[in-house]
Amino acid sequence: MNRVERRSRTVQSTLADEALFDRLQRAALGYFLQTLNPFNGLVADTSRPGSPVSIAVVGFALSVYPLAVDRGWLTRADALRFSLAALRFFQASDQSGSPGATGYKGFYYHFLDIHTGVRVWRSELSMIDTALLIAGVLTASLYFCADTADENELRGLADFLYRRIDWRWAQDSGETIRQGWKPECGFLHYGWEGYSEAILLYVLALGSPSCAIVGDCYRAWTSTYQWENLYDHDYLYAGPLFVHHFSHAWIDFRGIHDGFMREKCSDYFQNSRRAAYIQREYARRNPQEFAGYAENCWGLSACDGPSDEQPQLSNEPRRLFGYAARGVPYGPDDGTLCAPSVVASLPFAPEIVLDAVRHMMERYPEMCVEGRFSSSFNPSLADANGRAWVSPGHYGLDQGIVLMMIENHRSQRIWELMRACPYIRDGLQRAGFHGGWLQQPPFAGAG
Repeated sequence: MNRVERRSRTVQSTLADEALFDRLQRAALGYFLQTLNPFNGLVADTSRPGSPVSIAVVGFALSVYPLAVDRGWLTRADALRFSLAALRFFQASDQSGSPGATGYKGFYYHFLDIHTGVRVWRSELSMIDTALLIAGVLTASLYFCADTADENELRGLADFLYRRIDWRWAQDSGETIRQGWKPECGFLHYGWEGYSEAILLYVLALGSPSCAIVGDCYRAWTSTYQWENLYDHDYLYAGPLFVHHFSHAWIDFRGIHDGFMREKCSDYFQNSRRAAYIQREYARRNPQEFAGYAENCWGLSACDGPSDEQPQLSNEPRRLFGYAARGVPYGPDDGTLCAPSVVASLPFAPEIVLDAVRHMMERYPEMCVEGRFSSSFNPSLADANGRAWVSPGHYGLDQGIVLMMIENHRSQRIWELMRACPYIRDGLQRAGFHGGWLQQPPFAGAG
């Protein structure tokens, strides 16, 4: 093959990739537009009938609207209208902390009624889900930067919502931040231990100009980290793949290092790259001999899954976990794979992700209808026609992470916006991060 032929093939491959990205992102955006309550800006947790709101999904929605505007898939006026509705709702929401409220101390209950916005399912006041929501709030405030009445109002609401959060209260006088609180029993009796998606939570809690956490809270958390060598990769362990994605949806960790990563001569971006390769190697080895697992078919993460409680699966000999945080290599594992988590690894390891995504879409088309991935599929539970078990409906977290991480790979747009956020910069620096873009002057990359 000569140089011209190689160049032509490269161009064709790039165009095919861009078409695939467009298809997946537009399908993911459709989830938010279809499950949105336009009157209060709240978005359903899943597409299943009667689903409540997940406040984290609202955070993803607020982050993907700007991307859709940039791509020409949503008007700026509609994106602003949806975003303003959500911020106005949270600003005026009941913060009494009562069982029928929306939140307390600036935090919000994990699940809310999509019409009234009050707590449902006796859910906890969730610190991490509030952080995901606020990350979206800040994204919107950075994008909508025009000097107009509505965009000025949005930025004012965003600042108010962030400053209202009492992160210090969430420490409960302890070394680390609590995971949740309920009006019936107070703080849940566990904090954050081990590497998790909470890195975003700590950055926001440290960056607060009003009620930042005190003491060496971040170091206390990182002291619980578990460094391992798996399949010849040294990395910071977290079994479920989503852990290696969620904070990265908003924060560009390339080349910036906290104290822990400096000691390991690594960074969180490289760590997520290694996590993708470890996941692939686990599936290639397939220690439990599940159907479908292969070099180009992997992705164990927190996702929906088949359950022993489902009548049609009651005779299945092995244990099925339902919705669970499946992980590599220590489990749990019941043969269920999460394609959205593979797509979300795109910025870290595109050379293995694209092959896997194309393979799974071709081999198991039932798990990706019109470009929108189901939460999970399980080839070991195939029907009489050879079709894998597929999670019914769709989950907002999956669609949000797919859209955002594809865009971070394509244009780095969210990373660009958030690098200009003073709260993110302050939080990272107070956590001990140095180097990379943190050493450069802020760039106003707003819309």
